[in-house]
Amino acid sequence: MILILDFGSQYTQLIARRIREAKVYCEIYPGNKPIGDLPALSDVKGIILSGGPSSVYEKNAPWPDEKVWELGLPILGICYGMQLIAEKLGGKVKKSLKREYGLADLNIASNSRLFAGISNNAPVWMSHGDSLSKMPSGFKCIAHSKNCPIASIADADRNIYGVQFHPEVKHTPLGRKIIENFIFHVCEEKRTWNMHNFIEEEIRKIRRQVGKEKVLCALSGGVDSSVAAVLVHKAIGKQLTCIFVDNGVLRFGEKERVEKVFRPKFGKNLIIADASKRFLDKLAGVVDPERKRKIIGHEFIAVFDDNAKRLKDMDFLVQGTLYPDVIESVSVKGPSAVIKSHHNVGGLPDKMRMKLVEPLRFLFKDEVRLLGKELGIPSEILTRHPFPGPGMAIRVLGEVTFERLEILRRADWIVEEEIRAAGIYEKLWQAFAVILPVKTVGVMGDSRTYENVIALRIVESGDAMTADWAKLPYEVLGKISNRIINEVRGVNRVVYDISQKPPATIEWE
Repeated sequence: MILILDFGSQYTQLIARRIREAKVYCEIYPGNKPIGDLPALSDVKGIILSGGPSSVYEKNAPWPDEKVWELGLPILGICYGMQLIAEKLGGKVKKSLKREYGLADLNIASNSRLFAGISNNAPVWMSHGDSLSKMPSGFKCIAHSKNCPIASIADADRNIYGVQFHPEVKHTPLGRKIIENFIFHVCEEKRTWNMHNFIEEEIRKIRRQVGKEKVLCALSGGVDSSVAAVLVHKAIGKQLTCIFVDNGVLRFGEKERVEKVFRPKFGKNLIIADASKRFLDKLAGVVDPERKRKIIGHEFIAVFDDNAKRLKDMDFLVQGTLYPDVIESVSVKGPSAVIKSHHNVGGLPDKMRMKLVEPLRFLFKDEVRLLGKELGIPSEILTRHPFPGPGMAIRVLGEVTFERLEILRRADWIVEEEIRAAGIYEKLWQAFAVILPVKTVGVMGDSRTYENVIALRIVESGDAMTADWAKLPYEVLGKISNRIINEVRGVNRVVYDISQKPPATIEWE
């Protein structure tokens, strides 16, 4: 694998995406994590030091474990990562006279394996306020830009490279090639990352972890939990029992859909638990989104504990946690911001009775879909848009009530119906409705109305780390709006969210 040490860059996840897309496995760890806590170094073929918001000369700047420099592994430093290399190995970093943000032309000054196949004056994305003022010992400058005299450095003998720009972002068109040059020409890694190999390895891990014990699975019917359930079932068969919890904040027809698809596979080992009143009672009067997430996370586990006690001897709980959930919920590096907690990683009790099995923990969403296809899961499940663990509770802005949920469910179903009818459902990452905590004046049948506002959130994305609002045809948006206002009693206005992620998030809460 390739090891990524994260120093707080907003682009670290994109480095992982580019490596996975090259069919090479990688994992992200905090930049200052001790070497002894990292995966087996015998499997690591190279290390990438990410960018970050700090300056290397600051008193509390994050640094990697000193032993990283002694491993003899190829290293690529990106932005802050290159500055770490320079400061550690005899160079000098200082504040730039002129900061460099945005596009720049990269002038390649020397032949290098890192830039094999890269044309001169290639556009690259810069984002730095510091720069190298002195080359580290044994290195040479292999590229520069107009405002950055040292844009890339190399010590070919030690296989250590640094770039001041960000090859992982789409604004560096040939960045993917640069990363692949490091992986294949410098690290001499092979394209061995595929879903067939992943399944075989994960089955071995699951069997080692659970042995002959019984396992409970949180099956929601979404892509993640469905794939996790089928994978674990493939590993341990009837040791697995799946429980679908109707928490009262699900999409329209969700319970019926799950039973239709999974009853034939799991038989009596699929339990449908109706806990909707229990969840809604706990959410009564709660308006803070983080409290909603925590309440649903705790109640979710409590329901499972209750069912596990009745089933007896359930020692493990399967969850469909994905890599973006882990990254966004738990700060990878001290200064990194926690965007929001996810119920399956941030809402768990401190002393949960069952131990977790998370077979998808290091996968991105598109990889999960590929895995599901390899496992033979129906496309009606695999092509479903992502649905948050806390469900519609975080799409009902403000207090969650049965009445507001029913309004939202009907509006949301219309969105899905019309997107499918237009033949664009599978081209979109997510398309859903949000009910706002405000009412507006309208006119219906010559009478004044004062009713709810529905916001539409429809985005395109590859992995949910970044997203852009979908430029839908006006006639599709118009039909959605017209149907919601005419068919959903209690709504008199529909608005469209045209925010990107970042700075916004995909969900509103």
